[in-house]
Amino acid sequence: MENNTLLLLLSLIPGIGTARIKAITEHLHDRLTDVLHSDVADLMQVQGIGEPLARQIYTFLHHTGTRRAAEKAVEEQISGLQRLNAAAVTILDPDYPALLREIYDPPPCLFVRGTLPPADSPGLAVVGTRHASLYGRQSTELLCRELVNNSISINSGMAYGIDMAAHAAALECGGQTVAVLASGVDTIYTDPKGKLWPKIIEHGALISEEWLGSDLSPGKFPKRNRIISGISAGTIVVESDLKGGSLITAAAALEQNREVFAVPGSIFSRTSRGTNRLIQQGLAKAVMNGEDIITELGNRFIKSHSPKKDRNENMPLTNLTSEELSILQSMGTEPIHIDALASTTTIDISSLLVHLFELEMKTAIVQQPGQFFQKKTF
Repeated sequence: MENNTLLLLLSLIPGIGTARIKAITEHLHDRLTDVLHSDVADLMQVQGIGEPLARQIYTFLHHTGTRRAAEKAVEEQISGLQRLNAAAVTILDPDYPALLREIYDPPPCLFVRGTLPPADSPGLAVVGTRHASLYGRQSTELLCRELVNNSISINSGMAYGIDMAAHAAALECGGQTVAVLASGVDTIYTDPKGKLWPKIIEHGALISEEWLGSDLSPGKFPKRNRIISGISAGTIVVESDLKGGSLITAAAALEQNREVFAVPGSIFSRTSRGTNRLIQQGLAKAVMNGEDIITELGNRFIKSHSPKKDRNENMPLTNLTSEELSILQSMGTEPIHIDALASTTTIDISSLLVHLFELEMKTAIVQQPGQFFQKKTF
């Protein structure tokens, strides 16, 4: 029996848990198939396995009906993965994320659609509230842009809000991104129309420890969060209230002895109360840009090759007309309403709209809701 099949089989044993499966793999090393022939006394030699659990494992593996049903379920899982062009990457495989293998309770198998970043490729988690503000989205774009340009992959949970913004920003900048799902990799519940996930598969991976077809439940989100932090050298919380999934991810990162960073925000913003509290309590380091994170983690974190060229750096200022340059010079760092911009530039609204459209096409500005426009400063 192959290791991936055997590990899937072990994961179906009630009460065994991911930490005990890790202990079995460490105890048997490259002789994992020996577990099929181990008696109760042998199983009790594994750290963390007492007599009740040892008897349960032995009974499960040696009861003909139970084992056949489990083997059939494993076969169906593997067939389903093949239909999705997905794979099961086990804790014994060289492609398994090295940092994830170090945590207390790593998944024995990861189901992967796409390609995991190389083992020596640095990665950081970027997480935050589902109710992201404009400030949060802009902060996410800035951080992800700078990190991707330093060959750092972006990991997140593909939830609405900051998570989605992180994945999208990484892809926009030509980087790699990994989305960790609380469902099986066959059910992308936050992107049912496929606006983002096919690009993630093309330039990274969708991963999960949950079996195909498994039901989504609240308890699976904290399990998902430990994987997000577990595959990452550090976790960046962009926006969060005092409670939320991103703070659970930060707590998991601290338990895993990983770095935690937080983007400070307004004291009047609910979506910054959690991040400000992390900083206040000394649980996270305040960051203003990607360089703060890179400096904290050290040069060893960055690969030696040249930084990536940003996809949006292909429109130099020399390509702008004199009217467009004048409009940009009239814009500050904050969003400005078109009426105020018309008053400042003394350009009539109809002409101004044409110039703003051209500036948006040249990625020099972004349009915000309510006819507000903002100059890109990074």
